[in-house]
Amino acid sequence: MTPRRLGSTDLWLSPIGFGAFKIGRNEGTKYAEAYALPSEAAATELIHRAVAMGITLIDTAPAYGLGEERVGRALASLPPAARASVHLSTKVGEAFADGRSTYDFSAQATEASVRRSLERLGTNVLDLVFVHSNGDDQAILTEGSVTRTLRSLQERGLIRAIGFSGKHLEGHTLAIADGYDALMVEYHPLDASQRPVLEQAAERGVGVLIKKAMASGRIPANEAMPFALAAPAVTSVVVGSLRAENLAACVAAAEAAAKAAER
Repeated sequence: MTPRRLGSTDLWLSPIGFGAFKIGRNEGTKYAEAYALPSEAAATELIHRAVAMGITLIDTAPAYGLGEERVGRALASLPPAARASVHLSTKVGEAFADGRSTYDFSAQATEASVRRSLERLGTNVLDLVFVHSNGDDQAILTEGSVTRTLRSLQERGLIRAIGFSGKHLEGHTLAIADGYDALMVEYHPLDASQRPVLEQAAERGVGVLIKKAMASGRIPANEAMPFALAAPAVTSVVVGSLRAENLAACVAAAEAAAKAAER
């Protein structure tokens, strides 16, 4: 896959990213069907196969249960050249334990979260860190602690780019105005309400990652990927799956869309 630049940053990412939710957590999910967590070996094999397909973005979060730790161990067992190709995205603000999420966007919690993520992922720098909103987007951004702390960590070289993963148009618009490098938004043919945000992001040089592009399995990859990747400012579509063949279908759809656009 031909990499795409993330907004105005110096990060170039594959059009398809791997989302690590399902390899680390199966409680308190919004999926229609229950699923068992894969074994450590199966999770490692899935990540290795994703990298072999040309996927260079892996997205995880502290709220994804074992996600960060499993991603870190899987990447550590890759050959050095393959590991060097992978960019890591994680989040701050949400933690998950005992079957429920808790949120803390304070400066102290934000820095502690980043430090834990660095350790779990086995890296000295995180390529991309998103604020994991609880839905109260504007209050999180207006209070300002999380933004100031992420910028400080960015200045200290622990983070390359900062992003906002919110719920509402108003929150994403405010994040753009606040100078965030990237957004993570839900966008697919059944819900294109974030389209104005994508257009604003394109105008301001803000990169966008798309989540839930297949509407939780209601839209096939060959329809969802071209739709999402053709939208303004979109760099990558994050796909969470426990099946390598599903990832491969998304990669094939992205490649087909790119070829069609060249004609």
